[in-house]
Amino acid sequence: MTDSNLVVIVLAAGAGTRMKSAKPKILHSLAGVPLVGHVLATARALEPAQVIAVVRHERDRVVGVISELMPEITIVDQDEIPGTGRAVEVALAALPADFAGEVVIVSGDVPMLDADTLAQLIAEHRAAAAGATLLSAILEDATGYGRVVRSADGLLEGIVEHKDATDLQREITEVNSGTYVFSVAPLREQLALVGTQNSQNEKYLTDVVALIRGAGLAVAAMPASAPWIVAGINDRVQLSEAAQRMNALIIRGHQMNGVTVHDPASTWIDLSVSIGEDVELLPGTQLLGATSIERDAIIGPDTTLLDTEVRQGATIKRTDATLAVIGAWATVGPFAYLRPNTVLEADGKIGTFVETKNSTIGKGSKVPHLSYIGDTTVGEQSNVGAGTITANYDGVNKNKTVVGSHVRTGSHNVFVAPVRIGDGAYTGAGTVVRKDVPAGALAINVAPQRNMEGWVEANRAGTAAAKAAAETN
Repeated sequence: MTDSNLVVIVLAAGAGTRMKSAKPKILHSLAGVPLVGHVLATARALEPAQVIAVVRHERDRVVGVISELMPEITIVDQDEIPGTGRAVEVALAALPADFAGEVVIVSGDVPMLDADTLAQLIAEHRAAAAGATLLSAILEDATGYGRVVRSADGLLEGIVEHKDATDLQREITEVNSGTYVFSVAPLREQLALVGTQNSQNEKYLTDVVALIRGAGLAVAAMPASAPWIVAGINDRVQLSEAAQRMNALIIRGHQMNGVTVHDPASTWIDLSVSIGEDVELLPGTQLLGATSIERDAIIGPDTTLLDTEVRQGATIKRTDATLAVIGAWATVGPFAYLRPNTVLEADGKIGTFVETKNSTIGKGSKVPHLSYIGDTTVGEQSNVGAGTITANYDGVNKNKTVVGSHVRTGSHNVFVAPVRIGDGAYTGAGTVVRKDVPAGALAINVAPQRNMEGWVEANRAGTAAAKAAAETN
């Protein structure tokens, strides 16, 4: 149920210059989802009355992604005044005038923060009837972070940014995570009093905590259970560290649900992947996007599947597949390349060094070796010989090849599309098929073989071949 007394503000205005990227920091991917996408999912899980995103840097690009991920979100633009305090101030202006509940403030670059942690923070804030409650973290090295300053009796006094902290304050290891719960009335009142008189000339949201305490309201800080939960992503190193941790959590979840992962260190699984019981994932496996794998399948080693559906019991090894469907008990690989719109039906085979695209291989049919199959439909229980090429492009248009059921095609065939091979037909080795083959027919290119007796002796006299031939004769 929607919590009518709760609003979430997502701070998404920063440039993220330390990423050294043309892409906005919060749009970098983690487990197949933009950083800000993880934050939005957490916000949605709280079931608030409203979610507000404050944007500025690469505004249109960021808004496009955020709006796709959360169509109901409210977008607010930060103006020329810098700082998180100003970002929250403009967001508050988008709230209904009669809103009197709590405001949760999260950063768009903190993807590991979970809804359970935020729910606990909100519960503690409400239980204490506090004006402000912040989520903190205990770090071994707090360099660069705002310090949580407490009184001798442990009560929260305020937050001091690293650049504004004294040497003594910099020894504090409890830091501000940038995640807060505020009661909206004192937040509005005290935020209006915050200026930009600091080393950064920014309007700090952190200054509001001390002002609320000074106004006689309770303020509190709740340490997160682990520092990584509140870790922000500021550069590629931190992105990589977060990716490893999230991937480990994703893998563990699948393992607990009955999936065997032989080498978690070399296995990568996106958040949106679904995997059934008794699936085996061998080393070097990457499962990306909306890939789904049904029970009893064996994937890997050295296999990458993107947006691919794998049915029960299929085996896929050393394969790269995108937007493909692999039927029950089918086999793929090794060294196969399945391009978009490949469908391999039940009990079928796509074998070694085979590339497919926009093609359907029917039930029980096989393309075992060294072939390119594009824009093709193969019926049931057919066998496509080694080295077969579908010549589907005439320089202007892509054309279709249709191979019927129970067809046997010879090695090193070329099917010049558009062409149709009827049910039960055969083709001879080395055949170039340029016209339709009727059902039950044998298609061959008639070219008599000519043997030129004595050619080696006449043209390669003195060679090992000539000597061998002479000895034989």
